[in-house]
Amino acid sequence: MTPESEAQRGEVLVAIMNSERDFAILRDNLWYRIPVDTAPRRWPPRWLAFYQTKVFGDERWSVNYYGGVRDIRIRRGQDLGLYEPPDPKANRYYYQVYLANLERLAQPILSRRWRRIVFIPTTWAKFDGALEINDLFDESPLEDRLWAELKRLEIAAERQWDVNVGEAWYKLDFALFCEKGPLDLETDGDTWHVGTESSDKDNVRDNDLKTTGWQVMRFTGRQIREQMVDYCIPKITEMINRLDGLKEEGLVPRTFHQGADGLAQQLSLFEGDLS
Repeated sequence: MTPESEAQRGEVLVAIMNSERDFAILRDNLWYRIPVDTAPRRWPPRWLAFYQTKVFGDERWSVNYYGGVRDIRIRRGQDLGLYEPPDPKANRYYYQVYLANLERLAQPILSRRWRRIVFIPTTWAKFDGALEINDLFDESPLEDRLWAELKRLEIAAERQWDVNVGEAWYKLDFALFCEKGPLDLETDGDTWHVGTESSDKDNVRDNDLKTTGWQVMRFTGRQIREQMVDYCIPKITEMINRLDGLKEEGLVPRTFHQGADGLAQQLSLFEGDLS
């Protein structure tokens, strides 16, 4: 895959594909629909890619197909031939996104936890280099810095993880799943979380999460930029160890220690006797 221009935020849109009917339309007619009222704010995309869910067998929970956008029209559901009155979707407006082609990725972009997503707006550079769903997210440079370090140390995390608490929904920067409960890592920008109103919202959010068993850790922009190795990662691994290690399928929960070079080193403990 070769980009035609410099990467820009939102030029690739990864959209959910959870219907065999919709995939047949895409394959045979090269178009896909997106509700106008729920479309992502980064619009329009130059490429559209598709995250397939459980109905797709061996291709489930992964991105396998993408295509360049050729045209976008706005049409009602009934004009697309998909819904008829009195179905409320018949009068709902959709973007009908036409593709120039449908290509298959040489390597699928996998979801490790079989998570459900709706849209991920991203850049071509991130899409082109992604190995897993978490590589696609394009929220902030601070998140990218922390994600790069977590990946380097093989600390499994999920980015932009949705959590429901009562009537509230929260999107976590990073979710880590440990033996004694989940851990939320937040990257607080230098201005985004400044002020009484923002602090109050963060306080309510953190308290809500704690009532459902989440531990919450927050790191400032300065800490992430200047103290990643000597503060952020040691504090994160310390909390993971307090929660008895990361849970991963086929592995004993993994804990971490500080190596002589000051970096957190992973202890690999597999289930069963390897002798």
